[in-house]
Formats: sequence, structure tokens, C-alpha cells
Amino acid sequence: MNKALTTPTQRRLRIGLIANRAHQDAHDSALVQLFQRATKSIQALNIEWIVVGRTLDAIHTHGVADLCQPHVRFPYGRDGGLMKLVAHVVNSDPQNSVDAVIYLIDPVDHSSIFPEALALKRQCVIHRKPFLSTLAAACEWLELEALAQGSVTHFSAQLGINLGQESIALIAHDALKQNMLQIAEQHFSLLDQFAHRYATGTTGSLLNQLAQKIKGEQAGRNWVQPFLSGPMGGDAQIAELVLEKKIRRIVFLEDPHVARQHEADIQLLERAARTVTDFALVLSDGAGSERWLRLLGERLRHSPN
Repeated sequence: MNKALTTPTQRRLRIGLIANRAHQDAHDSALVQLFQRATKSIQALNIEWIVVGRTLDAIHTHGVADLCQPHVRFPYGRDGGLMKLVAHVVNSDPQNSVDAVIYLIDPVDHSSIFPEALALKRQCVIHRKPFLSTLAAACEWLELEALAQGSVTHFSAQLGINLGQESIALIAHDALKQNMLQIAEQHFSLLDQFAHRYATGTTGSLLNQLAQKIKGEQAGRNWVQPFLSGPMGGDAQIAELVLEKKIRRIVFLEDPHVARQHEADIQLLERAARTVTDFALVLSDGAGSERWLRLLGERLRHSPN
């Protein structure tokens, strides 16, 4: 372990952890793969895990409990464990809050659409805390956060860093389109390295206007491939590319304060990412997305490629 990262005065990173049943039971389940793939990142970070009932049972069963120390056990979901986790997302007391949530969601598990599960994601977005619902998202976030803490010896070969062979989707609700433009302008050189960029509706048009301003009218004209607007089916178009593993990363700036008639379309896109949990990841708030892009750029500078 990197001793420089575990000084007595450093506050522990507190991570809420839960996995649906299908991601717990098998010896190669997403939960087990999380600890196997992210071993070096976890060891480089000073983590206190907040684990919901049955997920902790599975961790012990699969013999990876040494990587989940120290931890706090929450009740089983049926006894309110997930509800308690929501309360700790919104708690402002550093000793009783969580900094991020890893919720490995099986897209066909009906418990993932229980009110407490939906509230957990929404409150993470409101309080600007990472909500990591796929294996790929959790592994990449842990690796980048370890880098942010100063470790450069934990890198995993499984973190995709060849952006020239990858695609990214950029989506923003109306109130957050300017936020998306600010993020895109700030990290334009990084986003420009992706092989393809996709967006829905107006967001795509605005991003192409930004690209024309930066790269020139002709070079920036088709910087982003725009799809239909979200309510008209753009989310579904992007979801198909995610399922085909043609889009790995999705920056989706959600406005949690507005009623959305096309909520089902939004959930469809998230469901697509969770269907290919070891491949795709979704980032849902501006601050988290900006930090992720910044750290990804730093990670690329450390790449031997």
C-alpha cells in the first residue's frame, strides 16, 4: 500500500457499496471482479466501505473481505439498508456521509426501480456525488481517484486509454446545456482525441458550433454526430450503440429538479450501459464529469502508450 496516502490525519474516503443479487453470487460476478480488477486502486486509497447487508455476505463468501476493510455494515435491503444509504448521501456530517456510491445494478432486477434505488441515484446527482452503477464505471473511478491521491503505481491494463479507438456520448438537459459547453470547451483537446463524439438534439448542434469556433468552420462542422432529441428518441439511438459496444463513455448531465415526460428514455440509456456493465459507464453531474475528464487526461499522460 502507498503509505503516503494513509496518514493518521487524512479523512477516509467513504464509499457506499451494494450489488444486485445477480452481481453477487457467481465466483466471477461483477462484485468479485470489482475487487479483483481494482485491487491496486483500492490498496492505494484510504477507504471506509459502507456495505448493504447481503452484499457484505457475498464479499465474505468470495474471500475478498480483506479488500473491504474497514467497513460499516448496513441492514439488508428489505430491512432498510438502501434507505439508510440514501440518508448518508444527503448527510452533511463527514463522519456520517458517503463520498460516492457503487451500486452494481442488474438491469433485470426489479429492486433497482424501487423508490429507494431511484432516490439514491437522484440524491447523488443533487449532492454531486459519483453514482457508479456499472463495473466499468466503478473500476475506472477508483483508478482515477487513486491517481488524484498521488499514486502512479496502481494502473490497470484493463482501463481503456486508447481514445482514438473509442467513442463518447455527450448529453445535457436544457438547464445544463451551458454547463456541457463549458466542460467541452475546457476539455476540448481531450474530447478531440476520441474517434467519434455523439450527442442528442440541440446539445449536438451547440457542440458543433463550439467546435467550429475552436477548429474552424469546416473542421468543426461535424465534430459531433447529432441524433434526435431525447424525447424524440435520441437516447434510444445512443443506447443501441452502447449495446453494440460502439460507445463506452456517456456524459449525461441530468437536471434532477424537473419532471421529465421522457423519463423512460433516460432509464433506457442507463439500462443499456448496465447491460454491458463491464464495458460502459455513465457520468451524471457536471462537477463529477469535469473531474473525471481532468483525471483521465492526467492518466493518459502517465500511459506508456
